[in-house]
Amino acid sequence: MPFDGRVVVTPILPEGKRWCVVEQFSYTGKTDTLVVPRGTITDFASVPRVFTCLLPRYGRWTQAAILHDYLWSSAASGTISKFDANGVFNRALRELGVPFLRRWIMWTAVQWAAGPRAWLQRGPKTVIKMLAVSLPTLPVVLPAAIVIFVALIVGVTAEFITYLPLRLIHRDKGKDVNAPELSETLSS
Repeated sequence: MPFDGRVVVTPILPEGKRWCVVEQFSYTGKTDTLVVPRGTITDFASVPRVFTCLLPRYGRWTQAAILHDYLWSSAASGTISKFDANGVFNRALRELGVPFLRRWIMWTAVQWAAGPRAWLQRGPKTVIKMLAVSLPTLPVVLPAAIVIFVALIVGVTAEFITYLPLRLIHRDKGKDVNAPELSETLSS
């Protein structure tokens, strides 16, 4: 097993979208052992809301996603490149038994997020791989994302429509009615 330790996190409040690692764990790759220390901040897999039904933010890949968040934070100090962090992520996903297509979609997503510098760091081969995964995936993923986005808009609209009457009804009763948040609905 490439990972030693378990995932123990606590939410960072009040936002609740990011988590703090409470117990360190480690990953042993081909030659190195990488330790994810206590205090590492993660959002698990950084999946946009419209895609979470196709690819949840946590699952078999949770440790790899947290390791990737840690490695990307380390890339800022120059201890590892985003390209190499993405490579470790891909390898860890494979070692955790993440199915081939899902693993490559996840790798491609983090490669796109890394930006042009990482795309071209090792020549055009990386961009060709990214396109080879992205282009056939789009016709499958995009229609589902559009339907989910429309459903999210309908849901947030319903929240806004019901919020004002509920607030008026409950204001004299001393009950708080939490206001809907557009950004919470669409981005979480």
